[in-house]
Amino acid sequence: MDVVKLFSSTLRPRLGAAKATAALFLIALTAGCAAGGSTDTAAGNSDVAVGGERFSTADEQTAKFGAPVEAGVFPRTVTHANGETTLDKKPERVVVLDTGELDAVVSLGITPVGIPSTEGANSIPSYLADAVKDAKSVGTIQELNVEAIAALKPDLIIGSQLRADKLYPQLSQIAPTVFSIRPGFPWKENFLLAGSALGEETKAIEVLNSYQDKASALGKDVKGDPKISLLRFMPEKIRLYGNASLIGVILNDAGFSRPANQDIDDLAKEISGENLAEADSDWIFYTSYGTPEATGEKAALEGPIWDKLEAVKAGNVQRVNDDVWFLGLGPTGASIVLDELRSYLVK
Repeated sequence: MDVVKLFSSTLRPRLGAAKATAALFLIALTAGCAAGGSTDTAAGNSDVAVGGERFSTADEQTAKFGAPVEAGVFPRTVTHANGETTLDKKPERVVVLDTGELDAVVSLGITPVGIPSTEGANSIPSYLADAVKDAKSVGTIQELNVEAIAALKPDLIIGSQLRADKLYPQLSQIAPTVFSIRPGFPWKENFLLAGSALGEETKAIEVLNSYQDKASALGKDVKGDPKISLLRFMPEKIRLYGNASLIGVILNDAGFSRPANQDIDDLAKEISGENLAEADSDWIFYTSYGTPEATGEKAALEGPIWDKLEAVKAGNVQRVNDDVWFLGLGPTGASIVLDELRSYLVK
């Protein structure tokens, strides 16, 4: 089967599409605070953050980007969120500016020379740490070090408007720079854009098709129709994650149902510790962005509400790796999430 046709037939619909259509879609840092959905850096672009006027169309717009040449052919001109960038040859020294771009290039078999750190429990997503052990730091996701990037003499920089829109003029003077609109729910479109910049379009499509095969198989193997709740503790906030998130897309791709308060075309809904009962469902998967003590996770699980939740009483609750489930933002992380969901849900 033609791999391009296979992938194009499974692209996910727009966020505002009807639920019946959404149930059929089979292929598509979280932002700010490394997965929060808003930009907390002066270098970013609030229009593409959660609540911004360009948030909900990021997937549709990113799908239009790329290079109109055959896979692997250079030179090529890549259309992206900040215009056009010409690459004379296949990049060899790549700097990435976020965890989504990191997952993307590693998934394509490329080791970046420069990577940022996060403010999560691990400065580098643990599942990618071995693959990038020799990469140099270029600052944090929130505070990129332009001088450190320049010192690495990259021949490609991959980032996003959400993180570094105002830095684009400086970065593009250092090396050819390709920006997506935002990380998060458009992770598939972002991955294809990275593949286009690297001349690895064919491999990118193959990776996404493999991911979707795994998601579809999981959905078929799970008995019944369990509703899945996604709970994340963060400093000074608690979130229930919706459809416009990495994990929300993964659950939809596998055909899983969501509680009504999370079946929303948004990144997340915020709740208070007093309203923790709103996280209840058939299954609860939870984690923290930071230590359990700092995020309030420890206090919530030891409080009066947690043990009364139906999922907790049934034993259908699982703490997961924040690095993967909420910071992965690419196909390698997504594939691990599917493996973990299978281990919990398929008996």
